Amino acid sequence: MPATRKLRTSLLCASALAGAAALVLQAALPARAAADFDVTATVETAPVSHSGDAADDPAIWVHPGDPAKSVVVGTDKKGALEVYDLKGARIQRIDGDHGNNVDVRGNVVVSADDEAAGGDGALHVYRVDPATRQLKHLKDVPTEVTAHGVCLYTSPRSGKLYAYPNSTSGRVEQWELAVSGDTVTATSVRLFDAGSAVEGCYADESTGKLYLGEEDVGVWVYGAEPGAGTTRTKLDSTGSGGHLTADTEGIAAAGNRLFVSSQGSNDFTVYDRRSGAYLGRFGVASGTAADDCEDTDGIDATATALGAAFPQGVFICQDGSNGAPGSSGNQNFKYVPLERITGRV
Repeated sequence: MPATRKLRTSLLCASALAGAAALVLQAALPARAAADFDVTATVETAPVSHSGDAADDPAIWVHPGDPAKSVVVGTDKKGALEVYDLKGARIQRIDGDHGNNVDVRGNVVVSADDEAAGGDGALHVYRVDPATRQLKHLKDVPTEVTAHGVCLYTSPRSGKLYAYPNSTSGRVEQWELAVSGDTVTATSVRLFDAGSAVEGCYADESTGKLYLGEEDVGVWVYGAEPGAGTTRTKLDSTGSGGHLTADTEGIAAAGNRLFVSSQGSNDFTVYDRRSGAYLGRFGVASGTAADDCEDTDGIDATATALGAAFPQGVFICQDGSNGAPGSSGNQNFKYVPLERITGRV
């Protein structure tokens, strides 16, 4: 056989073998079902000021007198907290805060000032003035863990406010925060290790549960009270048999639904808030008013009616790839009327 034909035959055989190997490997991988349905957002915020991976987590502050005047606090971990109205317009920018996560209870806002993004690793405590809807910085609280994520909880038993800073090492701390006017007193009351990197968390006053997202593993359920210890159960997991795709990121709840962001599959899982039963998955697709949510970190939601624009509440997702596919627009946040989700799952 001529040398050229031998070479051609060898190449064809190698190609066939490679193709067969690829088919075997593909068959061995667990199938990932598509989201059950897609929804679209009606509002998107102004982009954060820094480019690249900057926006991360939103938190909804509900105005106590006029819910239509509620605001969304969003993090720009490269150097700011940004406050948006319900039309997505920026109404305040607080420079010097490298918040990776942020949460709200009442008029208290707390950000986790991410050391990896240039922050100090502490909790930054703010108060919202309902008259102006502006945040006022009150105090920085250095913690035992290097704060990366954070969520807040008001105990239905004691009425005390708690913050749960957590870290990429898996360490989690619980702090009691006493806020009176502009004075903040902080006391550490619990410290434990969740395993590997943790970021997303949600503490639920209606059930007394603390949900922690171990990014590559899944979502764990602890007790939220300071004496709950380290006993935990698993809500859901990544990988075979689970409904999550790493990284497990934002966690939020509204009405009788609990939501978790799967960053690796660009979708959001939904659970029954009481039983923890898995209910389905949805994506946020591009629509006429806003583009989609991809590579999402943080989410938040509320079932409180927020005026005519969001009569049954709102679901908010961070968009890690703002703009048309392939564009490089600065990241932002998308607002989805909650009934577009709860009417389907």
